[in-house]
Amino acid sequence: MKKLLHIVATPRGEDSRTLKVSRVFLEAFIRKNPDCEIDELNLAAENLSSLSLKMISGKYVLLGGKELDDKLKEAWKPIERQIERFLSAEGYLISAPMWNFSIPYSLKHYIDLIIQPKYLFRYTDKGVEGLAKNKKMAVITSRGGDYSPGSAFNSYDFQEPYLRAVFGFVGISDITFINAQPMDALGVEAQNEKIEQAKALAGKMAEGF
Repeated sequence: MKKLLHIVATPRGEDSRTLKVSRVFLEAFIRKNPDCEIDELNLAAENLSSLSLKMISGKYVLLGGKELDDKLKEAWKPIERQIERFLSAEGYLISAPMWNFSIPYSLKHYIDLIIQPKYLFRYTDKGVEGLAKNKKMAVITSRGGDYSPGSAFNSYDFQEPYLRAVFGFVGISDITFINAQPMDALGVEAQNEKIEQAKALAGKMAEGF
C-alpha cells in the first residue's frame, strides 16, 4: 500500500477517545508499512465547500449522462479536489465517534461531496457499478453506550450499517470496524477497560491491513 487516507471526524483532538484507539492502529501500521504515505484529512479543520445550487445542478447533469459545461465545471472544482484526494489512496482509516446513533455531520458532509456519479459510481445495464474497487477501509468508532449485536440498543446503531452501505455502494467491500463501547454508560473504569480492549484489537488489525 502506497497511501493511507486517515479521515478524522472528531473535533476533540487530544481529548478524543476515538483517536486514542486510532493512534495505536497508525503506530502499528507505520511499523509494518514504513514507506506508506499517511495523509490525514481532519474534517474539523478542513474547509469543506457547501453544496451550492450549481454543484447540485451539476450532479443532476451527470446523473442524466451528460457532461458538465464550463460554468458547472468551475463550480465542481472543490468537489473534484476532494474526490481526487480520496481516490489517490489505496486504504482508508476513518476515526468517527457515534453522534445521535449515527455519524458526525462533518463526515456526512464529506461523504455527500465525494460520492458523485461518474467519479465514484456509475450506472450500467447491469446496475450500479462502484468505481472505488480494490481498496481497504478500517473504521474506528467510540460510542457512549453499548450498541453491539445482541445488546438492547443494537437497533439504534445507524453508524456501522450506514458506513458499510455507502462505501460498499462505491465498491469498497473490505471494511473492518472496531467499536469502543460503552464509553459513558458504565463509568470511567469500564471506559478505560474498553479503550484498552479496542487498542489491542487496533494493533492486531493494523498488522494485517
